[in-house]
Amino acid sequence: MASYLRSWLTLPTVASTSSEAIPTFQSSLEDEDEGSDTEREDNDAPPAFPSLNSAQRMQSIPTILTDSQLMPPPPDPKFRNRTIGVATPGGLAVPPTTTKPPVNPRKKREKVALAPGHSPLDWAALKSSGKDLRGVDSLMRIPPSVLKVHNTREDAWSAFNGKVYNITAYLLFHPGGEKELMRVAGRDGTKLFALTHAWVNVDFMLDSCMVGFLVSEPSS
Repeated sequence: MASYLRSWLTLPTVASTSSEAIPTFQSSLEDEDEGSDTEREDNDAPPAFPSLNSAQRMQSIPTILTDSQLMPPPPDPKFRNRTIGVATPGGLAVPPTTTKPPVNPRKKREKVALAPGHSPLDWAALKSSGKDLRGVDSLMRIPPSVLKVHNTREDAWSAFNGKVYNITAYLLFHPGGEKELMRVAGRDGTKLFALTHAWVNVDFMLDSCMVGFLVSEPSS
């Protein structure tokens, strides 16, 4: 029994029969880290910008002005004793001659009360209704001598920006009244139109009333 226990407790020596060497692994991080010192340093500081040897660094540093250099010069002593509302010679106030109202002020343009059914929306509906507002079969070349013949309320033509329109149907729709629009009947109303309401698109407003183009008088 004792011999059995002795043989069990005694481990046999196993000889290594393998002639192969145990493979070893070497990390390549050491080779990769053999670069510059800055790559191995654990430094999160941002690089200098511009670079220390850049052209921007080589330029001269601009001079920073002080507060006293930035302050404007002191005011002229003659402006210390000024009266409010009185223009000072050489100042920025409007000259007294231009502060007075004009002798003959222009008459203020007033709108008139239009008859029912003659609003701008009614005029737009009339244009799109297909009704003939021109009164001619085709566009014509109209000299001033022909234009001035159409100067009545029943037959009123006028020219705007080189185009001639039959404004007869529009007389009752004019916001300024029929009388004001008749001032340009039979003649070129471009200048008066620009002085009165240049912001209005006359080509769109009277496109259905166009009868031709204003041309010069034919040479005899």
